Amino acid sequence: MQYDAVLFDFDGVVVETPSSRRMGDALSRAYEKLERTGPEAETLQELMQGDFESIADRCRRLEIETDVFCTQAARELIRTQLSEIERGLRSVYDDVTAVRSLEHPLGIVSDNHPTVVTGVLDRFGLRSLFETVHGCPLTPDGLARRKPDPTNIDRAMDFLEARSALYVGDRAVDVRAAHNAGIDSVLLSRSSGSSELEDEAPEATPTYHCTSLTQLPGILE
Repeated sequence: MQYDAVLFDFDGVVVETPSSRRMGDALSRAYEKLERTGPEAETLQELMQGDFESIADRCRRLEIETDVFCTQAARELIRTQLSEIERGLRSVYDDVTAVRSLEHPLGIVSDNHPTVVTGVLDRFGLRSLFETVHGCPLTPDGLARRKPDPTNIDRAMDFLEARSALYVGDRAVDVRAAHNAGIDSVLLSRSSGSSELEDEAPEATPTYHCTSLTQLPGILE
């Protein structure tokens, strides 16, 4: 199969996944700034799943404007993640160097906030590798575009004028998003254990499996 672009997920593929504990702590600070308390783990899950209705319902019960909460939560989550990078608690993977050898147009399609994605790429000198970068802000529209919704993949392909892109991710939701966009996928699983594929539904079956980004050039030959 000939591909005319390669798209990458961000967390778990280009950069190490953020700490759930520190992300929960960030949401705790957001609640404190708004003089409220809340179940950080549940709220984090709702944000990660793009469940705006549950977030809005939670805000109504806490008597907080939803946009005010989302703005404060985004501020704390962004600050926490960029601090992780600056403190050396989180870094890009060594095998990202393999991406530099690819001759295809490249893009990032992430569920993380665009400020985090561009900030980390700039910090490690990787921004110039990717012609287009798409993230998901904590807004109703941004949350609705989280995977498996294919909107950001479609937008990246439109920008790159690509018809047959390959999407590289490390979770089942990445594979489903690629399927929903009508393109092939690579499931990246760096650990020697089982893959991150949560189910065996046909639509969640990746086109390729790999254990390192160094295998991408061979897939693209």
